[in-house]
Amino acid sequence: MSSNGNFIDEIGNTPLIRLSGPSERTGCDIFGKAEYQNPGGSVKDRAAWWIIKDAENSGRIQDRGTVVEGTAGNTGIGLAHICNIRNYECVIYIPDNQSQEKISILEELGAEVRQVPPVPYKNEMNYQKQAGRFASSLRNGFWANQFDNTANAQAHYESTGPEIWRDTDKKVNAFVCAAGTGGTIAGVSQYLKEQNNEVQIVLSDCMGSALHNVVNCGEAVMSQGPSITEGIGNSRVTDNFAKARVDWAVQVADQEMIDLVYELYETENLFLGSSSGINVCGAIKVAEKLGPGHTVVTMLCDTGEKYRSSLYNPDFLKSKQLLVP
Repeated sequence: MSSNGNFIDEIGNTPLIRLSGPSERTGCDIFGKAEYQNPGGSVKDRAAWWIIKDAENSGRIQDRGTVVEGTAGNTGIGLAHICNIRNYECVIYIPDNQSQEKISILEELGAEVRQVPPVPYKNEMNYQKQAGRFASSLRNGFWANQFDNTANAQAHYESTGPEIWRDTDKKVNAFVCAAGTGGTIAGVSQYLKEQNNEVQIVLSDCMGSALHNVVNCGEAVMSQGPSITEGIGNSRVTDNFAKARVDWAVQVADQEMIDLVYELYETENLFLGSSSGINVCGAIKVAEKLGPGHTVVTMLCDTGEKYRSSLYNPDFLKSKQLLVP
């Protein structure tokens, strides 16, 4: 973990790691962008900083204000770090089915964590809607609203996309990414398409999400689920995802993801979270479709440290009728 003094300066410029096994399997160069090397441990540090920076520049947050957010964890962790630097209070609404590791980190960072039952977005007790209402009740509150605040996508348009273009020597053929808020795939896709419209942008969607059908069929119809993944998939098109320039989509089942993350840990010493597994599985599917000789980039969103009690817990997997590799 970075010290608070230079946390913001260390966000971004994460390396691209060539994934040997997936690359050799497909005949392509498959790279994972090591977002777990951000100071707060995930890709969400970028969105958290751009959202706060935009709110400060626009005057929507004042000195010693309170930042409120509904999050599956990683955005909240990034926000909590930045709130500590900027002297803001931080209140996090989180579904109570998320990993205990994330909740513990948030509490250790000084955030007030409010665990709420997971309910669909259309329900007024959805964690995002509760966060929005609470922020509006405060005299100096700011709702980060990562799902519909397009400063999220702007973070990836201004930082992640240019880094990928630079570090592949402008030779990227496809970018593959899951979506929760949609900020990453929106910002990266906009930037890469502006550089070369032939770059394929592919959504890698978990089961129990509607986004695969949105892309391929034009309808927000939920696929069969649920999934044990955290922070990805959605039942609706967010304002961020609406900006994404996606060419097509693939789906990844939980068992595929589990088998792959265990394989990557054993063969490449990469200890990854579930969203990273969905991303790499998707990248393999895309590489197989494109054929040998292409360069495919995806996101390694965070490490497995936050998922020891779920993804890396044999008893948990068995309780979900999933096989332990």
